[in-house]
Amino acid sequence: MFEEIETDLLIIGSGVAGAYGALLASSMGARVMLVTKTELVSGSTQWAQGGIAFPDGRDDIPSHLEDTLRAGRGLSDPTVTREILGESLEHLALLKELGMDFDPELALEGGHSRPRVKHIGGDRSGLFLLKFLHSKLIGRITSLERHFVVGLRAAEDESVMGAWAFGPNQELIKITAASVVLATGGSGQLFSVTTNPPEATGDGIVLALKAGATIRNIELAQFHPTALMDGSLISEACRGEGAILLNKNGERFMTRYDPLGELAPRDVVARAVINEERSSGGVFLDLRPVGDLANSFPTVYASCVDLGLNPLSSPVPISPAAHYQMGGVSTDSHGRTTVAGLFAAGEVASTGLHGANRLASNSLLEGLVMGARAARTALKELEVPGHCDDAPPFVGGLDLYLRPQIQQIMTSCASVLRNGVEIQDGRRRLNLFESFETSLPSEVETLNLLEVGKLVLSGALARQESRGAHYREDFDHLSSIAFHVDQTKDSISLVPFGI
Repeated sequence: MFEEIETDLLIIGSGVAGAYGALLASSMGARVMLVTKTELVSGSTQWAQGGIAFPDGRDDIPSHLEDTLRAGRGLSDPTVTREILGESLEHLALLKELGMDFDPELALEGGHSRPRVKHIGGDRSGLFLLKFLHSKLIGRITSLERHFVVGLRAAEDESVMGAWAFGPNQELIKITAASVVLATGGSGQLFSVTTNPPEATGDGIVLALKAGATIRNIELAQFHPTALMDGSLISEACRGEGAILLNKNGERFMTRYDPLGELAPRDVVARAVINEERSSGGVFLDLRPVGDLANSFPTVYASCVDLGLNPLSSPVPISPAAHYQMGGVSTDSHGRTTVAGLFAAGEVASTGLHGANRLASNSLLEGLVMGARAARTALKELEVPGHCDDAPPFVGGLDLYLRPQIQQIMTSCASVLRNGVEIQDGRRRLNLFESFETSLPSEVETLNLLEVGKLVLSGALARQESRGAHYREDFDHLSSIAFHVDQTKDSISLVPFGI
């Protein structure tokens, strides 16, 4: 037996896209249910040190558009990007109306041609934003914490009409909903060192794939260039305030790779750091030029101190770490996936904004705009759930102790620098793992990582070029034609873009 629940709109994930989408949906008179596998204030949003890259007024939209397209290396969709940037100012006004207090100074971050990034609480923007949004949701929606969604329910016409979830005690729960929004975040836990929280296991990608959705450009994984040895992020804003990168010889090197120096786009800086690590033996970030580091960037300062480092007296060792998933569930500019009744927003989605390399602080911006768009569109197109006689699904899993092996394979085959031989070897090794039936969320997460890892390696092998965050040493050039790599349960295809 299992518990049954009904709602109009089911939102899976409680980060910025899920929480903000739920907030706007709740004002439209519908029943909204927000489900998260951990606590409400969790996920990558609360770890975000960067701010929100709102355009600095309407006059700044063309410049912001140009910066985003330049960073995206030919894969950002100009129309989608223009829509998101234009609508973002509406959400900035709404957040202020609701009582959100932004820091007074605009920040300059990597890839931006001018200061425009709004911070909240210094380098704790994501945490402050998420707490604020959830404070506004109290009493307006139904929230289910520690409920892990393990499958989407399909009607006879294959449209999505709800989900199956494990409750806090592994009990099975059947949820019926007219529409479902995936806002489950990324898959940073694919790699040994990541800036992402433990829950970033690619669950939404696997849910969508099994439901028949198209997964686009999942091989495009961004590595943040400045992370400490444990994956703790050192915000790009530190470099915007004067921090500089040095190799082991104490030499500043970034201007040899890009005229923007330390403020070049992340893909450029990450590759430069790897190159300098190989040639000199290590790379360091000198934070001493940043004024009043402990107060301006308290999270960064505390992370250094926790590792026994004193950033006020000497440069700290850094290296790239898995940070953001540019690809994801393919959607249009309103969050619709290729499956009726299923929407996606935030890091789990591939909207066309980020292209092959995300511009700093555009992620929270996209989460707000697309979370709102997906929720609003889902409610406007709400239909009575179709007939469904589905039985509880087979839930597969993989031993938790195998997760480090998956991470080691992905780190060696699909990090900043890639090549075909290693990618093929990684695919062979991942195919050796065998799943089994389980009711333990941790084992389902491990299997989800395996499935997303296979998608990443298949996409990386198919993308025979170097573009943005995807760099192939055996194809170290940009293809003359930009293309998307689309994958479904049964196929992979290259889709020309921009012609």
